[in-house]
Amino acid sequence: MWVWSSREVGLTDTTQVRAWLSLGSNQLPRRYLPSAIDDLRADFGNLIISPVYESEAVGFAGENFLNLVVGIHTDLTPQAVNRQLKAIENRHGRVRNENKFAARTLDIDLLTYGDQIIERDGIRLPRDEILRYAFVLLPLSEVAGEEIHPEEGKSYRQLWQGFDRSGQALWPVALELQKDR
Repeated sequence: MWVWSSREVGLTDTTQVRAWLSLGSNQLPRRYLPSAIDDLRADFGNLIISPVYESEAVGFAGENFLNLVVGIHTDLTPQAVNRQLKAIENRHGRVRNENKFAARTLDIDLLTYGDQIIERDGIRLPRDEILRYAFVLLPLSEVAGEEIHPEEGKSYRQLWQGFDRSGQALWPVALELQKDR
């Protein structure tokens, strides 16, 4: 288990960690996702950007989502990264309510933080969504295929190869995102 730093803004040894983020939108996604990428680039520098996939809404009837995975390098704590991600969501008109499954302008979730297993202050990493949703695991397997899931002990590529895709249709879509990689 990772020991939390007493410094709220960063790690004690200033070592950069690669973190993976999941981005999704079903309200004007062709507007909000490129704008979110610009904000992430401003906050974290160079990004690793997966292909974009479209999928049906999960858990509610609504417009299809566009989803992708983005890799960042950071010396911030997971808690500080999470705050930055919520601020970006808020700037993009994210409305929060008690219903987890709802339409949204922008959803950004911290999926992993290096190879850390973290459960503290409302943060659980790696996120369960990696193993549950094709729209998270497929793009993650494409940009971090050889990285190992810290709890499963398998690479993201292996996890995707063994994933039951029968109930989760998704398909690639073209979305202009300026790529760093």
